[in-house]
Amino acid sequence: MFLYQPTSGYCYNSDSIFLYDFIASFHPKGTLLDVGCGVGIISLLLTRDFKVETSIIDKQEKMLNYARYNFSLNGLDVKSHLGDFTELVTEKRFDYIVSNPPFYDPRVTQSEDSHLNIARYAHHLPIEAFFRRVKTFLKPKGWFIFCYDAKQIDLLLHHLKINGINPEKVQFVHSKIDRESKLVFIAARNNSKSMTQILPPLIVFDENNVYTPQAMRAFEKADTHSIKGEFNDED
Repeated sequence: MFLYQPTSGYCYNSDSIFLYDFIASFHPKGTLLDVGCGVGIISLLLTRDFKVETSIIDKQEKMLNYARYNFSLNGLDVKSHLGDFTELVTEKRFDYIVSNPPFYDPRVTQSEDSHLNIARYAHHLPIEAFFRRVKTFLKPKGWFIFCYDAKQIDLLLHHLKINGINPEKVQFVHSKIDRESKLVFIAARNNSKSMTQILPPLIVFDENNVYTPQAMRAFEKADTHSIKGEFNDED
């Protein structure tokens, strides 16, 4: 799959590929919404691989234009929304809501690049407001699958629970087996009563700084070819 990314500003990384692989394990079907879609990498791959009716939303017009272009480039259909997810108005409800949202702590030194800032820092999509709106747009047994800063797992589980979106599966990501986790994947289901399952961790690199077989399988399954460049909407 070929897709364009901007020459400057936020670009997707391995986190998006690993999140796609995690979501794919649930074999999504029905309606899907990608929140903060960026260039569309996650929902592009899921739409390619599964029978889903895909919608995307991003508050940055530049990024949404890339996502629209990438869907068109790969012959895939998508419905797009420009704006803040917390202000989205639609009667549509979704079987799956997926997201690689901004989650860096805004108290750290922030990028002055506005596109990078919006894509990275949590105050652009606060957990409380984010999860409340997810609840609004999920179908009664819909899934909310996303990644976040592992250090904030307590807040994530708390706000999922108070919104009635039960965390069913949790997987921590470690750069190496002896390193602390900085990323967590969570699959939560609306109105579920199931107990939470902690999956074996995803270890990205082995002791020789080589991608582990699990990580390599995710890259191979994604099979993406990224092109950095600018394009005209008329292209």
